[in-house]
Amino acid sequence: MQNRLTVVVVEEDRDRAIGIVDALKESGDCEVFLIAHHSALARKIAAHAPDIVLIDIDNPTRDMMEELTLASGPLDRPVAMFVSGAAGGLAQAAIEAGVSAYVVDGLAPERVKPVMDTAIARFSMVRRMRQELAETRRALEERKVIDRAKGLLMKAKGIDEDAAYALLRKTAMDQGRKVADVAEALVTAAGLLG
Repeated sequence: MQNRLTVVVVEEDRDRAIGIVDALKESGDCEVFLIAHHSALARKIAAHAPDIVLIDIDNPTRDMMEELTLASGPLDRPVAMFVSGAAGGLAQAAIEAGVSAYVVDGLAPERVKPVMDTAIARFSMVRRMRQELAETRRALEERKVIDRAKGLLMKAKGIDEDAAYALLRKTAMDQGRKVADVAEALVTAAGLLG
């Protein structure tokens, strides 16, 4: 994140909105945009491309969660949601929608900065975990393709596994490609020929 944060605050109550904006400006270097109505939330939030979204709502609904998922880009930025009460089990829906912090008992101006810091930290941690998971899945898929290609080479050329891998690796080096790319091409070609 940059030093100067762009923060979108979604708050319908004018007095509470002023308190939140003042607290944000006092707590650090923030550019704050206020959205007073939930209608067309996705478009309004996207227009500001914020670093974080703070939403204060008395009673969120499932429709609001769906709109939030579209609106906030929760996979792209941290979102902190402040609700007045228990909200009938919507905490799980909020987390599934990508909310980084779900705070019951509403938004008090003095709690804005610590909750915002927590939401940013949690978002960063979850993003790292998602990236690691994606990289692990990609590596596993590459490994599967390489193993299939080795099997094809072993059967077609009558060689052992080490020799098959050495052949894949040599071909990749000769062509300036990754071993997984060469293996993918071999598996695809074998599928077309078989």
